Amino acid sequence: PEGEDNLKKMQLMELAIMNGTYRDNNTVQNMQFSPQMNNYQLYQQSMRSQLPMSNRYYNNNLLTNHNIVSHMNMQDTNIMYMPFIDPFNPYNPYIEYSQIQDVMKQTGSLNMSNQINKSPSSSTCSNQYIQSEKSPSRTLVYRDDAIIDNQAIDNNELESNPLNSPEIESDNDSDDIEESENEEDVEMQNEEEEDDKRIVLHEDKKYYPTAAEIYGKDVETIVHEEDAQPITEPIVAPLIPKKFYIRHEEKPDTVYDLQYLVDMSNAPDLIRNVAFIGHLHHGKTSFTDCLVKQTHPMYFISEDYNFGTIDKEVRFTDTLYLEQEREMSIKATPISLVMPDLNEKSYLLNIIDTPGHVTFSDEVTASLRLVDGVVIFIDASEGILLSTERLLKHALNEKLAITVCINKMDRLILELKLPPVDAYCRIRQILDQFNSLIAVYSDESTPDCHVSPLLGNVCFASSYYRFSFTLESFSLLYANMYPGFEPVDLAKRLWGDMYYNETSRKFSKKPWNPNNNRTFIEFILEPIYKIFSMVVGDVDTKLDLVLLELGLRISAKQKKMNIRPLLRLIFCQFFKNNSGFVQMVRKCVPSPLENASNKVQHIYTGNLDTSIGEGMKKCDTTANLMVHTTKMYPFNDGSQFRTLGRIFSGNLMTGQRVNVLGEGYCENDQEDSRIQTVGRLWLPSARYNFEINLVSSGMLVFIEGIDASIVKTATVVSAVNVDEYYIFRPLSFDTCSVIKIAVEPVNPSELPKMLDGLRKINKTYPLVSTKVEESGEHIILGTGEIYLDSVMYDMRKLYSEIDIRVSDPVVSFCETVVETSNLKCFAETPNKKNKLTMVCEPLEKGIDLAIEEGKVDINWPRRKLSQFFQTQYDWDLLASRSIWAFGPDHIGPNILVDETLPSEV
Repeated sequence: PEGEDNLKKMQLMELAIMNGTYRDNNTVQNMQFSPQMNNYQLYQQSMRSQLPMSNRYYNNNLLTNHNIVSHMNMQDTNIMYMPFIDPFNPYNPYIEYSQIQDVMKQTGSLNMSNQINKSPSSSTCSNQYIQSEKSPSRTLVYRDDAIIDNQAIDNNELESNPLNSPEIESDNDSDDIEESENEEDVEMQNEEEEDDKRIVLHEDKKYYPTAAEIYGKDVETIVHEEDAQPITEPIVAPLIPKKFYIRHEEKPDTVYDLQYLVDMSNAPDLIRNVAFIGHLHHGKTSFTDCLVKQTHPMYFISEDYNFGTIDKEVRFTDTLYLEQEREMSIKATPISLVMPDLNEKSYLLNIIDTPGHVTFSDEVTASLRLVDGVVIFIDASEGILLSTERLLKHALNEKLAITVCINKMDRLILELKLPPVDAYCRIRQILDQFNSLIAVYSDESTPDCHVSPLLGNVCFASSYYRFSFTLESFSLLYANMYPGFEPVDLAKRLWGDMYYNETSRKFSKKPWNPNNNRTFIEFILEPIYKIFSMVVGDVDTKLDLVLLELGLRISAKQKKMNIRPLLRLIFCQFFKNNSGFVQMVRKCVPSPLENASNKVQHIYTGNLDTSIGEGMKKCDTTANLMVHTTKMYPFNDGSQFRTLGRIFSGNLMTGQRVNVLGEGYCENDQEDSRIQTVGRLWLPSARYNFEINLVSSGMLVFIEGIDASIVKTATVVSAVNVDEYYIFRPLSFDTCSVIKIAVEPVNPSELPKMLDGLRKINKTYPLVSTKVEESGEHIILGTGEIYLDSVMYDMRKLYSEIDIRVSDPVVSFCETVVETSNLKCFAETPNKKNKLTMVCEPLEKGIDLAIEEGKVDINWPRRKLSQFFQTQYDWDLLASRSIWAFGPDHIGPNILVDETLPSEV
């Protein structure tokens, strides 16, 4: 063939032949292959065609014989071409019947009078009859499952064929009726064929049968797309556990039974709730390690090949990996320990180790609300710093008992290299300065908080070398070595201008010779200096004599240790334990039972004369439940939170239904409340969980299951008689969030994840605040850059786990008023019947500080509040009695005053 048209005809003819229809020069053979035939059935069908093997064409398109096409006479061809799909070759095209019919018409191989008839004999199988002019007696019957022609009928081959073939010729009237019906069907099918000749788009053609046609309607088929995930995302993502907190599944060994700790939690008079506060790196966390080592000795031991067992640095209460990396505390961490005092009587200490950095002062504020006393740590070499002064002021405002620990005594000896006399003067100067600050910040309502070693509220320590002592505990060491006197009597003579006369063996306030030193230097500092000097200077010759005099023994192998581990070993043997510190806390910090009345009066907003108030003042375990929560700690996955609170009355049990009252709850507006079910309960244990089923009043406890409705602080009460309850006061911070950053997700589709992370950091950081600007930016407000850096670390690693874009930190500014407004600002209601008019004027100097420091309270009786402003700031009677509120918060530096007269309203 020549030309594009003839080439197309030849291609269509070749495809038709490839689909199973053959003819040689002598015999007309018709053959149709079913798509469901396998190779063996195709071979049998080819054999029945009785063609030479060279002219057989297999349907798998592997034995294509183009000679078949080349020697065929298109005019003598009587061939039926049917639509067919090769099941073994998915690339074989679907040849439509109408296309092949057009080709055969053009080549003269097919008479257009040939019809396709439906046989009425079968409703399930479609019968098609095609007749040729040159062989009218030969008819091919095509069904879905068989091929029968009229020659087979004449040869009586239908006897073995179970199919019911239509009759070819009949004289019956029924046959005439069938022929008339067939003629009508032919007309309808001719119309359908004309419709089939319409142009069909490629994507609208049906090339393959549907899954339902192949497998049946009862079979469910699921189609998945390949490579739907990006290459960076694994098909089966590995389980990556989050390592945010340091947690131990197994409880470490302790010197006491944990059940003994549970039993002591039911005795409020044996409990001491205390917070460790102080400046950054003044030794709060390392001193906590000293206490934990005494109760968990095996946890701090590491094996050394040369020297046996030595102590290791742990920082037990720094449970965040970020804290361990930065070597600074970020979160306040509570821990419960059972420790003995000097009389070998055990007490349960609930200790909260707080951060020392000034930007994390909100953690300190949340901790002070839950405790009855504080231990302020002061570095002996650095003295009192600005942060120490602020923390002291804050503790006095919270009406807490004050104790002092002069820490890092070793720095006076090893770093500053001060002689004993100068070291004593340094310590005394620190205590004098501390007492002067107490006098400045205390008022009439503040109890006497004067500190002195003679009063037992001052402790001396070196947390690095694992020792601490008070005057009484050091006197007990002398009493054990030289019996015959009371340690308490000696302790009263070991501080201040007291001197010891070796000749008369008496104490006096005046030196008996110019070279006589004070008793604190002679009896306490000089032995400590001697141990340091022997270990650092002359270990081989004189150390054995000093140790023999002190009653200590170390092995020859331990003498070869480095200086710092050796000093730690000797001091641990010399001071043995921290019972002097426990004695100070037991004596100077009141128990929850003793301090209940003072604590509740300061933080409870309701009336204390009710049954609820009386139960809290007595720390009664049989009274109604009252719990104050101030902090929330996330689990390792960051999905839920544990709430830290203190029980002021009643008992809290697992599975108990409680009512959680938020900060916005009041008697007139009870919307901020929600019924919750208490989940698991834990006693504070820092790195491991100590689960308990019931916790009594006076204890600190971690609560599960009530965090959903809590934002900052909450009051947890019994689920009955809610109208009788009032909330505890929200936290009063000594600073505010003034640094802000704008955040947005790198991928905008991850905005919901970022919003969820913002809600969670708002729960865990007491002083953080989030808001949306008018421009749509999401703003985070914090106290400083390192504070916001910790917030963003939690956002990226724990809560959102997305990439977040952060702006540069900037300081947020606020407006103020410097003179009285010239114009009146007013607002009207929609019905124009009500109007509120306001003017602004600056407050007198000192009122804002009095409000922030708590010297005046808006909840005072009106007469008391009016008298305060009249006497302190010369307000008139009308203005002083017209005060509505402080704002914008309950301790804000603004006052809302009603200056309208009854005749004007």
